[in-house]
Amino acid sequence: MTIPKTPLIFVATSDLAGKLRGKAFPAEQLNKRLQRGVGWTPTNVQINCFDEIAESPFGALGDLLLIPDARAEAKAEFGEDSGLHFIMGNIVTLEGEPWDFCTRGLLSAALNRLHSVAGAHLVAAFEHEFQLKGAPQPVGQAYGHGGFSQQRNFCETLVDVIAQIGLKPDSIMKEYGPNQYEVVIGPEQGVRAADAAIMVRELTYATARAYGEQATYTPIRDVASVGNGVHIHMSFVDDEGTPLTYDANGSCGMSALTASFAAGVLKYLDAILALTAPSVISYERLTPHRWSAAFNNLGFRDREASLRICPVTAKDPTSIARQFNIEYRAADAAASPHLALAAVVFAGAQGIEEGLAAPTPTEDDLSLLDASELAKRDIVRLPQTLEEALDRFVSNPVVTGLFPDGFAQVYRAHKQSEIKKTAELDTDARCRLYEDTY
Repeated sequence: MTIPKTPLIFVATSDLAGKLRGKAFPAEQLNKRLQRGVGWTPTNVQINCFDEIAESPFGALGDLLLIPDARAEAKAEFGEDSGLHFIMGNIVTLEGEPWDFCTRGLLSAALNRLHSVAGAHLVAAFEHEFQLKGAPQPVGQAYGHGGFSQQRNFCETLVDVIAQIGLKPDSIMKEYGPNQYEVVIGPEQGVRAADAAIMVRELTYATARAYGEQATYTPIRDVASVGNGVHIHMSFVDDEGTPLTYDANGSCGMSALTASFAAGVLKYLDAILALTAPSVISYERLTPHRWSAAFNNLGFRDREASLRICPVTAKDPTSIARQFNIEYRAADAAASPHLALAAVVFAGAQGIEEGLAAPTPTEDDLSLLDASELAKRDIVRLPQTLEEALDRFVSNPVVTGLFPDGFAQVYRAHKQSEIKKTAELDTDARCRLYEDTY
C-alpha cells in the first residue's frame, strides 16, 4: 500500500546552542515562504542544548519571522524513505529588520565590518571531526585503511551527498580516535561557509542513520581519549576575487591584512572562546598536548596552536597566494558555525582596525613556561572552564561592544542554564549527556 505524503521543507536557524531548529512547510508554498517566512518566538533563543529554557528577557511576548534563503538549500536522498530537505533562514522582526540574536545575521554583520575596515571578503572552510557510536573497531586503526574500509560505504555515501547539494568534497579519513572520522570540504565565501558547515553535520547524521549508525559531534566522548574539534580555515579576497592573504615578504607569508587579523583574533581569543567552544565539556578538550588549543598563540604549521599558519603545496606564486590560509583551532561543534565564525571575524576585524602588528609564532611547549614568561610574550592561558570563559566574554567591553546591546547578557544566561544542568554530574556523565545531544 502506498501511503500518501506531502513533501515538506524545513526552514532552519542555527541557534545559540548550536542546534538546528525551525519549522516545516509544504514544498509547494516555497515561493510564498521566501517572502513571508514562518512565525518565530523570541524566547526560542533561550532553549539550551538540553531543551530547557534559560532565563529569558522576552518571556511570552513578541513575534518574529524566520525567512528561508533560497541560496542556502540542502536536499539529498538516500532512498525512497530517507533523506533531508532544509533551507537556512534569517530571523527578522515583523518590520523585516535583522534580529539581534540571529546567528546568521550576526555573521553577516561581522563580514560587513571586515569589508568596511579592509575591503576584504572572507573565504572559509570548516574541518569536522566526529565519531560513530557503534561497537569499537579493532585496535591499531588510527588513520588506518582497515578502519576506513570498515565504514567505506558510509564514507562514500557521505561524500556523494555532500556533492549532491553543491558543496565541494575534499577528503574523508579514519581519524586517530575510536570510531573517529574527519570530513573536509572546499572553501566557500561569506555566510555560505557557515551554512556549509551546518549542511555537512546534518548530512553526517542522516547518512549514519541510513546505515543503521549514530554519529556524534560532541566535543569529547571520553577524557581519557581524544576530542572532536572544528578547525576553521580562513583566507581573504578583494571585490574582484584577488587573494589578499599572502605576502612572500610578510611574517611567515602573511600579508599585512592577515597579520593584523590574526593579531586581533589572538588578542581577543580568551574573550570569544565562550562562543567558539561553548559547552561545559569543551574545556576537557582545550588542554595542552591534545593538539587542540590551550593558549592564545600563533603557530607556524603547529597543531598545538590556537591559530595556525597552514602549509601550502603549490609552487608558483599565484597558486600559493590562492592556497595560503590560517586556521582557527579553538572551536568545536557545540558552537553554531555562524556564531563561532562571527566571533572570530569580529575579533580579526578589530585587529585590523587597531593596526595590530603580526604576532610572533611560537615553537616551544608553552605549558612548561610560568606565568611571568608567558606574560612577557603576551601569551595567556585560555579559560579552563565555561564559567571562566563567560566571565572573560562579558567583562571585555571591546568584544561585547562588537555584538548588539544585551547580547552578552542573554548569551550568558543561556549558557548558565547549561552549566546548572550539568553541575551535579561527574565528568563521565557530562560527556554522555553531551554525546546524546550533539
